[in-house]
Amino acid sequence: MTDPVVTQDSGDLNRRGAMKLAVGTAAAGLLFPTLAQAQSTTAPAAAEVPAPTPSPLPQTPGWRSVMIGEARVTMVLDGIRPGDGPHPTFGENQSAETVAELMRDNLLPETRFANGFIPVIVEIAEQRVLFDTGFGPGGRENGMGQLAERMADAGYAPEDIDIVVLTHMHGDHIGGLMGEDGPAFANARYVAGQVEYDFWTSDEAKSGARAGNAELVAKNVVPLKYKITFVGEGAEVVPGIVAHEAFGHSPGHLVFTVTSGDQTLWLTADTANHFVASLQKPDWEVRFDMDKAAAIATRRKIFDKIAADRVPFIGYHMPFPGIGYVQTIEGGYRFVPLTYQLDV
Repeated sequence: MTDPVVTQDSGDLNRRGAMKLAVGTAAAGLLFPTLAQAQSTTAPAAAEVPAPTPSPLPQTPGWRSVMIGEARVTMVLDGIRPGDGPHPTFGENQSAETVAELMRDNLLPETRFANGFIPVIVEIAEQRVLFDTGFGPGGRENGMGQLAERMADAGYAPEDIDIVVLTHMHGDHIGGLMGEDGPAFANARYVAGQVEYDFWTSDEAKSGARAGNAELVAKNVVPLKYKITFVGEGAEVVPGIVAHEAFGHSPGHLVFTVTSGDQTLWLTADTANHFVASLQKPDWEVRFDMDKAAAIATRRKIFDKIAADRVPFIGYHMPFPGIGYVQTIEGGYRFVPLTYQLDV
């Protein structure tokens, strides 16, 4: 396996030409945000969490690209939300002091963290495929919902997107499906999990504690049903992109592999959402994992595979740009962020 090449480009570059240029080029002037804080999930129902605080943190650059074989993969930062935590969102079945001790051991704040949101665009098989859509218009006054603006910085317009893939249907993943005037991606068709859709449109979801999120699904997803292809384990979105069932965080949560040439990248969505707590302690319960036992089993299954194969992954809430590797350690995994590995 050869490593992917990292690039960052201006919005004026032709995307197809940029793919060829990037294969042999590593950008020497890449800048990284100073975000080394922990990431967490967003509550499925808005009523379950306090209103987010606008981020005072620097959020540029707001996108970064890598090449996986001939496939161009662009991570886009929809926003960053600081807040209290990571306990009890992470380590819900642990004491506050136990979680604080883990943070101290990793040189992280004990009672504050920052949560990022990272949709991903993959150009492969002559298709532009967007995975998840951020918060959309509803998040903008709180510093989120910046996907469209930052896509433009990276050289993509919403109408350039051919396929929108939903890893699952929590609000921070489906909020950007609709703009002020209707569907945000006018030329796109959609891919989503059948199990996930069936749950969020069920009477159980509409009448229970998750009713707020079910309302958002009814508003943003259901009107697009006629353009959605529903998939499950092993389904091919386009040649090179395959769906894998990773249930637990939500009833029908999906992850995806992107394979081009001899390189593979995993898009793990919300399988693990704190680069320390969720990976070093995969058995710790996460508040917003709907089936906690299944989510733990899924974390171990997916990250055992990623670690064994020594391939990169992108996590939706990992520290921006969200891409890295994992190594196995006693009891869990160590997150190894992409740094200069590809520049030497």
